[in-house]
Amino acid sequence: MSITWPWLAVAGLGAYHGVNPAMGWLFAVALGLHRGNRRVVLQSLIAIAIGHAAAVALVTTAIVTLGIVVSAGAVQIIAGAVLILWAFYHTLYGWRHRARVGMRAGFAGLLLWSFVMAGAHGAGLMVVPALMPLCVGPSAGDASIPLAAPVIAVAVHTAAMLAVTAIVAFLVYEWLGIDFLRRGWINLEWLWTGALIFTGFVLLVAGVRFGLI
Repeated sequence: MSITWPWLAVAGLGAYHGVNPAMGWLFAVALGLHRGNRRVVLQSLIAIAIGHAAAVALVTTAIVTLGIVVSAGAVQIIAGAVLILWAFYHTLYGWRHRARVGMRAGFAGLLLWSFVMAGAHGAGLMVVPALMPLCVGPSAGDASIPLAAPVIAVAVHTAAMLAVTAIVAFLVYEWLGIDFLRRGWINLEWLWTGALIFTGFVLLVAGVRFGLI
């Protein structure tokens, strides 16, 4: 179970990101409807998934690098503090930094938009708890973690995100229509902010306990 749960968490967070309209499916559907072509939806989702993967990979690289220098407990404390601060920043000022991409956006533009949006929402930071047992050893400089684990973790997360995003996007494009968001969609932004704060506190507590052991 201790080996399985991080992979399930990485995939589960990818699925959650796929459901969230802010991560890209809403924009992909809007582009497809605007251009009258369902292939545009698929092409957009691929670019969005690559941008999302790049944002998560950036955080993963930072976690692996930090784990070489300091212990796992210190990484948890640092990551927890960053998550909490980022949640408050996103709540107060995140709306000022939204990347705006027009309906004529190309593949590169969508990729960059997805990268910025994933970073602004803390998508990579949220994956940190699941990445810890996969990417960071218990002590500084611990080389017991396979180098392939971070790469596979990003791939699993992105695959789950893309699969769910594609399902939601084509359901909305083919049958539901965008108007259904006005009738019954919940505010995932507040749920996401609460999750960031909760995860940050969990990491802080785990890091302090790790340091006391």
